[in-house]
Amino acid sequence: MKSTINKYICAGLSLLALTAGLNGCTKKYAEMNTNPSAISTISSAQYPQMFAYAQQSVTLSPDNYEIGEGAIADVYSQYFGQLAGFNTDRYGIQQTWLPAAWNPAYVSAAPQLLTILAGTDKSSAMNAIANIWWVWTFHRITDYFGPIPYSQAGSGVRYPKYDAQDSIYYDFFSRLTAAVTVLNNHKGEAPFGKFDLVYGKQTDPVSAWIKFANTLRLRLALRISAIDPARAKTEAEAAVAAGVMTDISTDAYMEKTNATYNEENALSVISGWEDIGMSASMASIQLGYNDPRMPIFWQPATASGAYNGLRNGLSDAEKGNIALNSSVNVSHTGTRWCTYSGGNWKAVYTTPQDLMHAAESYFLRAEGALNGWNMGGTAQSLYETGIRTSMAQWGITDATAIDTYVNNTATPIAPGDGMNSGPVNNYPVLWSADPTMERAQVAQQKWLALWPDGQEGWAEYRRTDLPQLYPVLHSDNADVPAGTTIKRMPFLQAEILVNADQVAAGVVLLGGPDNAATRLWWDVQ
Repeated sequence: MKSTINKYICAGLSLLALTAGLNGCTKKYAEMNTNPSAISTISSAQYPQMFAYAQQSVTLSPDNYEIGEGAIADVYSQYFGQLAGFNTDRYGIQQTWLPAAWNPAYVSAAPQLLTILAGTDKSSAMNAIANIWWVWTFHRITDYFGPIPYSQAGSGVRYPKYDAQDSIYYDFFSRLTAAVTVLNNHKGEAPFGKFDLVYGKQTDPVSAWIKFANTLRLRLALRISAIDPARAKTEAEAAVAAGVMTDISTDAYMEKTNATYNEENALSVISGWEDIGMSASMASIQLGYNDPRMPIFWQPATASGAYNGLRNGLSDAEKGNIALNSSVNVSHTGTRWCTYSGGNWKAVYTTPQDLMHAAESYFLRAEGALNGWNMGGTAQSLYETGIRTSMAQWGITDATAIDTYVNNTATPIAPGDGMNSGPVNNYPVLWSADPTMERAQVAQQKWLALWPDGQEGWAEYRRTDLPQLYPVLHSDNADVPAGTTIKRMPFLQAEILVNADQVAAGVVLLGGPDNAATRLWWDVQ
């Protein structure tokens, strides 16, 4: 295990060919609000490099990912259990770690994007794609914290105000709608060329970005479906009509490179550090289904040769004294991310990072169909296509195996973990005739399809309370007792120190105490 506790890492990215002046790296947090951009004398020729920097930075370097996502959303989604000696899996809040999730958006991405937006015409493809990436960046931040500095983010305002989450979401929809309208006039173009680290290798990057934007709009529409169902329906139907992802050809990945420039696939790196392993919830579900994706997601434990997961919320004693909870008896991520040889784990640095996939769009549409919305198909057909698309995404082509999975009546099983857990839930894969079960099935298959994106998995689990996962065994947080679900990250103490009045206003907008138990605006179930 390698930890970056109590360190703030802000590394330059060689892919971007940026000067030191564009890095924006600072260990003095106050400077983030005082002068977050620190960009001078920029020409439009540098916009592609700046855009690449904005892309790469918010997918997090390994140092930031370890403590900003791997120790937070990856375990709160229950995609992973925590092998490392941290206590975030027991809902412990490590304030010194939270800047790793926050700073890349505000220090690194926002100034670059604002410069591009200010320097390009609103009718240009560059402007539209920068707006799409702005939404992708900030939907992940607001879904961690709730109200955040948004309308003044990256602007150089010394004490940026916190915006209500509903106003942020409605701005997301406006930006995405406008961006797609613009991009429809630029199909076939590649405005950022090779510096577009998501779609720069596509033959038609603009068309791919259109599908990305519409799929993101659909995601966000479902997110608000409980708090604002009318607006959610409008946005979802418009997104589908405008064209969402429908096959893996436009699946979105972030390019990653070797360790020299801190641009590696961060999940690969922390897997090599033995921070996290397969969760017991994942083991129960995938073992019960005999999921063809399991050998891709995971490797058998090195000691037993079996797939085994960890319960979330283990005490230190349970980690240290129960053999099945030790690293050698827990499944690590698959060989796509790390390999084991000679007693050591080695990261596969260059594995592209998953951002968004067509499979998700089908499950979102299936849920929308269950809501009575026009999603271009029945809930069952969209659900089953989502499963098949997820299989294709992971390279599974055996038609018999896929058909067997889709028609599977088996349910999750006792995973054989160190805590002797029973089955996590009783959802079969085969489409049910019961409306309540149908929603649970869609949620469970979407949860599987979203793996390994812990941020999105945690957001959807909070929104729907589905699928049923194991209760966390122990809590170190009095606000979130064992057996309950953590709802958000508290505001940064560093922000309170330098921007106290605006943070206090943000707490009012939050509508509850600034703790991990307060629900976000859209989390009303």
